[in-house]
Amino acid sequence: MLRYLTAGESHGRGLTAIIDGIPVGLRLDLKFINDELKARQSGYGRGGRMRIEVDRADIRSGIKGGRTIGTPLTVWIGNRDSSLDELPAVVAPRPGHADLAGALKFGFLDARPVLERASARETAARVALGAVAQLFLGEFGVKVSSWVVGLGSVRARLLPPAETRRNVARSSLFCPDPAAEKKMIRLIDRAREDGDTLGGIFQVVVSGLPAGLGGYSQPTDRLDSRLAAALVSVPAVKAVEVGDGWELSARFGSESHDEIVKTRAGIGRSTNRAGGIEGGLSNGEEIVLRAAMKPIPTLARPLRTVNLATGKAASASRERADVCALPAASVVGRAVVALEIADVFLRKFGGDTLAETRAAWKRYLKRIERFSSGAGSR
Repeated sequence: MLRYLTAGESHGRGLTAIIDGIPVGLRLDLKFINDELKARQSGYGRGGRMRIEVDRADIRSGIKGGRTIGTPLTVWIGNRDSSLDELPAVVAPRPGHADLAGALKFGFLDARPVLERASARETAARVALGAVAQLFLGEFGVKVSSWVVGLGSVRARLLPPAETRRNVARSSLFCPDPAAEKKMIRLIDRAREDGDTLGGIFQVVVSGLPAGLGGYSQPTDRLDSRLAAALVSVPAVKAVEVGDGWELSARFGSESHDEIVKTRAGIGRSTNRAGGIEGGLSNGEEIVLRAAMKPIPTLARPLRTVNLATGKAASASRERADVCALPAASVVGRAVVALEIADVFLRKFGGDTLAETRAAWKRYLKRIERFSSGAGSR
């Protein structure tokens, strides 16, 4: 079982992330972790903070000789801008942010302590831990990918997997459709000129996961509920769908479910409308998730609000912010999904060491193969 915790403020000294439960023997590729952190800072539409910070992971515990030793991993990401104590009070809460609700919760007349922790800066810590989870899953052929499928009113075309991967790697928006990307960039430019912001939709795909992970015994065991909760925990994400999601509500049952068929590998599906999850369990197909991100609430042309100190009408506070952080959100999305998948993987296969986990995983795959070929579970 994995447990993790993050700490730190947006303009504090830095971010701390601790993860416990990674088996002994996993080689930590620091370049991969830092590449994920760099990807989170990338993407057309990012703001001035990304020109200040250069996120790097400093692993301060839980490794020896570059491999995990079974004790908690601690990751530190320092902030170049650590001006928290010098920043002005925030008395004009921003619509769409945690400012007002947090101020009401704690009785703050200054919302600065709220926004410093509610800020998306915290997600850098989860991206570092998510990269560790991806390295663990990679040992078993499980890959977590993500990309932008819609920005504002623009939607990307569905392309073959190889073309999608190639185009996403070259895209400044992590978008697989070059024609759609051009329209998205023009939309971001227009929003910047208008002092506005934009959101959109990103997709996360998990490939290589065997059937049977998750559970249906208790609501909290269900893989889809866990993944949806993880994605909604990403700041500004307001909706999540699994597989064909909302479209299924408009179809007949005969058009909605994935028929079970014999394949070369044994038993499979003719389609993947369920998005790889049925009854709270992975079913062996790719897990397909989409998350909708609202526009960032800090606007260059602020909305109306009320001053907490005077009770009078005011314009909302302005902070250094992005026009669009959707590409970054897609990176955070795959990080939080990887953390959940790694946890259910370890709950299923266990093991104090990577070798023990691998042995249990191989035994399970052989049992599934026998079952699928008609030999049952014996």
